[in-house]
Amino acid sequence: MIILYVLLTLILLSIMVVIHELGHFIFAKLFKVTVLEFSIGMGPAIFTTKKRIKKNKVDSGFELSSEYRSDEVNPDNNAEVKSDRETSSSSDDAPQIPEKTVFSIRAFPIGGYVSMAGEDGSSDDVNAFSNKKAWQKLVITLAGPVMNILLGIICMFTLVGIEAVKDGRLASTVVAEFKTENADGSPYESISDKGAEPLMPNDKIIKVNNVYVFTGQELVYEITNQGYEPVDLVVERNGERITLHDVSFPTIETQGVTLGEEDFKIYAERPSFKNIMKHAFFRSFSTVKMFFDSIVDMIGGRYGLDAVSGPVGVAGVVGQATQAGFSTLLYLFTIITMNLAVFNLLPFPALDGGNIIFHLYQLITGKCVKKEVEQAINTVGIMLLMALALFITVRDILNLF
Repeated sequence: MIILYVLLTLILLSIMVVIHELGHFIFAKLFKVTVLEFSIGMGPAIFTTKKRIKKNKVDSGFELSSEYRSDEVNPDNNAEVKSDRETSSSSDDAPQIPEKTVFSIRAFPIGGYVSMAGEDGSSDDVNAFSNKKAWQKLVITLAGPVMNILLGIICMFTLVGIEAVKDGRLASTVVAEFKTENADGSPYESISDKGAEPLMPNDKIIKVNNVYVFTGQELVYEITNQGYEPVDLVVERNGERITLHDVSFPTIETQGVTLGEEDFKIYAERPSFKNIMKHAFFRSFSTVKMFFDSIVDMIGGRYGLDAVSGPVGVAGVVGQATQAGFSTLLYLFTIITMNLAVFNLLPFPALDGGNIIFHLYQLITGKCVKKEVEQAINTVGIMLLMALALFITVRDILNLF
């Protein structure tokens, strides 16, 4: 089954990458950039089609300048045309501007790409990516991660809608009661309702430390992430906002990491359209916060590199999610696509975020970073990313045995 889960993982990742590249493609077309190819998948092409690139006298740059024209009139105003030899020579020197965008489907479902003229260097095509204005290049680069974020929000909206229809309720941030027993019926002792400033039933939790929470899922996550040590809670009690200091929660340990555990149950709220929109929006960006929290905790030593997974490791999680049901798989897909967007926005060479830094530099100074410098920096970035990917993949494979 692991092979099927790996294949499913590759397909899901490919959908994310294709949507990402579609963002680049759409805005490249809007700004009349010459797009050479839009590919779904990698490797040898199994299907291709071509669409003619629309020529525009003002923006396209496909009309050759006078130095390349074969019908140039001589200075003495005669209507004599250049000789065939001269015409042939002039034509040979002309830049070869592609007239069609290639759309292809390739053999291996491992992503996709958009190829633009002038993407990796200078070009004689005035519509090449390298010849566009800095703000246009910035928008085209940003469009990929933004498309992933939009995809994540749409998926989260779908997920919340499914939960609302299935359960008939959504989780609020209002404390209903404190747990008294575990799922197996054994006694459970809550502790957040004890102490000098205890949490109480009907408290609406507004903040966990400095983080606002708007949904039950966010509340549970923040207690899990921060509640391994005492936290300050801002709650609304009897119409008044108060701060409860040093509230403690039970803790659990998972794979050597100590996590907090909520020791109370929460009220449900009606799944109105407004509430569904609220949950979809805030839960979407909670997944983004999860990514940054993980980075910070990894740098701080709370998590190690063993907490990072590649496609093989993700395949195992995808397998578990598939067995758990469609909603769990959709939630996992949402988390990964949002994380892909944020990861691509990191200011690291070879990522969109690194290229955004180059475009911002050009926008502020009016000068482009030298292509040799940009290519050298991106090459180092690619090598580092490939080394990290190789390390994670080998480790994930070894963990299978």
